[in-house]
Parts: sequence; C-alpha cells; structure tokens
Amino acid sequence: MICLLTLPPVPLELKSPLSFRTRAQQQHSHPFSQTLRSHTVPHKTLTGGGTATTTVANVALSEHNDLNAAEEGEPLPAELNEELMPNHVAVIMDGNGRWAKQRGLPTSAGHQAGSRSLRELVEICCKWGIRVLTVFAFSYDNWIRPKVEVDFLMNLFEREIKSQMQKFVSEGIRISVIGDSSKLPQSLQKLISDAEEKTKDNSRFQLIVAASYSGKYDIVQACKSLACKVKDGVIQLEDISESLVEQELETNCTEYPYPDLLIRTSGELRVSNFLLWQLAYTEFFFVKELWPDFGKAEFVEALISFQQRQRRYGARLS
Repeated sequence: MICLLTLPPVPLELKSPLSFRTRAQQQHSHPFSQTLRSHTVPHKTLTGGGTATTTVANVALSEHNDLNAAEEGEPLPAELNEELMPNHVAVIMDGNGRWAKQRGLPTSAGHQAGSRSLRELVEICCKWGIRVLTVFAFSYDNWIRPKVEVDFLMNLFEREIKSQMQKFVSEGIRISVIGDSSKLPQSLQKLISDAEEKTKDNSRFQLIVAASYSGKYDIVQACKSLACKVKDGVIQLEDISESLVEQELETNCTEYPYPDLLIRTSGELRVSNFLLWQLAYTEFFFVKELWPDFGKAEFVEALISFQQRQRRYGARLS
C-alpha cells in the first residue's frame, strides 16, 4: 500500500466533518431478478498525514484496526459464505471530524485518516471478490461548507487519485466518478477524466466515487435527459419506464447499479441524499464506529448480518 507521509504539510486550521465518503458474475437487471445473486465483500483504506503532521499519522495508524493481514491471496474469513457475498457495497463514510476532535487534532487529520481507511477497504474488496464499491466522498450539499474545508477536500481528492493511479492500472481497478462535476476544480475534472479513460477497460473491481453528488440531483438529471429525448422524438412519452430512468442515472457506469449492502459509520441513521433511487432494495447496516476506526472486524460484522437476511424484493418466499 502506498503511504502518503510524503504529502505536503496539511493546513492545521481546517475544521470540518468527514465525507471522503461474488464471486459468480451475473447479469444485471431490476433488483427483483437479483434475489438469488451471488455476493462479495469490500474492505477499508486510509491516507497518511503530511510531513508536517507525522504525529497525526502515527496516531491514526496506531489506533486503526490492523488490516495488514489483507495480503495477496488472503482467504475469505471462515464466518462468511462465499456464495452469499454482495456484488456491490456502498459506504457513507461518516465521522472524520469527530474522530479528529476526540484526539485534539485538526479536522484535516480526520480526513486524512479516513482516506487511509478507504485505501484499505479497496484492497480488501479486491481480494475478497467484491465487484463494486461506491463511496460517498463529497455531497452536493457540502458546497455550503467553509471554503478552507472544501479546498482541502478537493486537494486531498486530487492527491489520492494521483498517488493511486498506477495501482488502479496495474491491479485491474476501474475508477468512476459520479455527481455534478461542473462544480469541481478544473484540474480535478481533468484528472478524473484521465483516470476514467485509463481504467475504463479494467474489470477486476470498480471503485465509484460520488463527488458533488446528490440522490435528488441524480434523479432530476435523469428526468431532464429523458425529457430531451421525448422532445427530440428519440422516444415517446409512453416509452418511459423504470428501466429507461435507470439507464439515465449516473450509476449506469456499472454492471451492478444497485448496492446490495449500504454501510454507514458514526451511528447516524439516515441516507443523507445518497443513491436515493438505487437503494430501493438495499440492505442497511449502521455502525457506531467513526469512519477512521472502521476496520476489518466491523466490515466482517456487516457482511455476516447481510448474509443472515432474506431478500424478498416484495415477494413472499415459501
């Protein structure tokens, strides 16, 4: 795993909460047809502190769950059934700011620790056969936060993409970014475009990063797209269906647009405008741990809970 301890010094004045949120491959369709799908699992990843924040990085590393066991060929934990692993896991990564505050550290340290958690999760997802991991990195609603916080998060996003690009390419990881990219810095927009282009043919694993994303925005932009097609005579009003709407949603970038499992950290019990359409039949799992403290044990717990549930999609199972 690449360490970011060589990053430029982190502005210590930043104060903000967090966001830098199967095996058998199957044909994707409406959730109902996925009842008997096989599933898979993800794991966590983090990003270290800057050269001026060595203490911060040490604190984050020493208090974080040990995920170094996730080496090549790491077997699936015995508690988990390989045939019941989720194909697509979504995560609302919450609690970076509180994690930092509890330790008397600047909020920027919490964001860096959360970034490291994400790296580790990506590694585990790849090694356990997860097909897709979608993370809520930055909500469209977060633009109202202080400029210093937003700027830090945008810079962190850029550094993460740059530092992980070679790994994405060499390990068969495809990266996709969903959300209203028009509000992102031009340099970040170009970086995202380049990363998506370089990894578009990778098929081992897909990381979808929701940045400047809103579930409401996603549905609205899909409706606008369909309205334009009706206006241009491409389709008729009567042709509009759930399937057509789904084809216009931003998650049309993946073979598995419906998360099987949503995990939210920090004890909050809401979806916060994330994947509102796509979560219709998703299983939810909420944990009290703050995102930088979310580790392999918590992830396994979420997966065990998922595997114990009956997914009926409205049907009555005999």
